[in-house]
Amino acid sequence: MKKISDKITQINTFLAELDSIAPTDFKEYSSNLEKKAACERYIEKIVEATTDLAFLIIKLKRLRMPQDDTDAFNVLLENKIIPQELASKLKCAKGMRNILSHQYGNIDDEIVFDSICQLDKDMKEFIELAKQYDEK
Repeated sequence: MKKISDKITQINTFLAELDSIAPTDFKEYSSNLEKKAACERYIEKIVEATTDLAFLIIKLKRLRMPQDDTDAFNVLLENKIIPQELASKLKCAKGMRNILSHQYGNIDDEIVFDSICQLDKDMKEFIELAKQYDEK
């Protein structure tokens, strides 16, 4: 399914772009409003694209339709497409994306900064698992 490979390419592009602008330490992150805003926007884009990828796999495999975006990762877990630990991390990333996108409560800059490195690792793990459903 070409859409899967396209979505994987998009996620990898966003991850590389985030990596190219992400500050190396928290002090720089918290004091540079432009970098902070850009990083937050890339997190949103990466998580949205990852959710889209989850839905593409669900559609391809004809799995149950999720109740919401976060439930998509439960569907993949139930069908042994992703492991429990990764499902939990992806659901947390989706929650953070919602906080950033909708400004629910106060945003903890330290949590966002710490998540940037973890996000790269988790998304790459998901991409590796998703590649097996790419029919090119």
